[in-house]
Amino acid sequence: MTATHTLKDKHAVVTGASRGIGAAIAAALAAEGVRVSLFARDEKTLATVAQHLGAAQALAVSADVAEPEAVERAFAAARARFGPVDILINNAGQAASAKFTDTDAKLWNRILGVNLTGTYLCARAAVGDMLKGGFGRIVNIASIAGLRGAAYLSAYVTSKHAVIGLTRALALEYATRNITVNAVCPGYVDTDIVKNAIANISHKTGRTPAEARATLVATNPQGRLVTSEEVAEATLWLCRPGSDSITGQSIVLAGGEVT
Repeated sequence: MTATHTLKDKHAVVTGASRGIGAAIAAALAAEGVRVSLFARDEKTLATVAQHLGAAQALAVSADVAEPEAVERAFAAARARFGPVDILINNAGQAASAKFTDTDAKLWNRILGVNLTGTYLCARAAVGDMLKGGFGRIVNIASIAGLRGAAYLSAYVTSKHAVIGLTRALALEYATRNITVNAVCPGYVDTDIVKNAIANISHKTGRTPAEARATLVATNPQGRLVTSEEVAEATLWLCRPGSDSITGQSIVLAGGEVT
């Protein structure tokens, strides 16, 4: 069996799959023959991604991963179409910049609800299938913010540190069950979240969008933003045979920004 077909007919759930990193990961998995259930709140955009991948390969499921009942319904729909879940990519996430004194409970709970509780709920929903099937791959899309601090991002940084902690705990819990659990930690990626950050910087500082973008690019020693496709390739590698001994790790994609 060739390497390009080693994941063929596996079933993957990808959250936050309507755009950016999630859409790129879904496309990369589908190209390997994986059947992909796409979760996101933006139903219209999600349907477009699924249509592009093909009805036989992809299913669009509208879901808010921070809501337990919504997650249960989404996984039920995914199983009804493609069977038990073999691979879970926890990509859904939100970011918001605010002073700590302006980070009220509503903002705090929203960020942790999606980034952390969503990861927890989806992992719980998927791991039973993996235990029964004797195979599982969980990849949590975290951030370099999960490995260090960052001013004005207290909720986001906390959520990503917690995701990495959960990754490490689950990796050890399932180490003997052929289930690997890893985190991918990108720096600034050329996605809508970064576009929003650029707009926020520009609004608050009076810098032009180009100047604001340059500020983010300058944090990467390679002098560029990471691409969604690079994150997708790293994620795909962690799912493929040959990565079986890699678990509990935080794979950094940041051009040397974190060493």
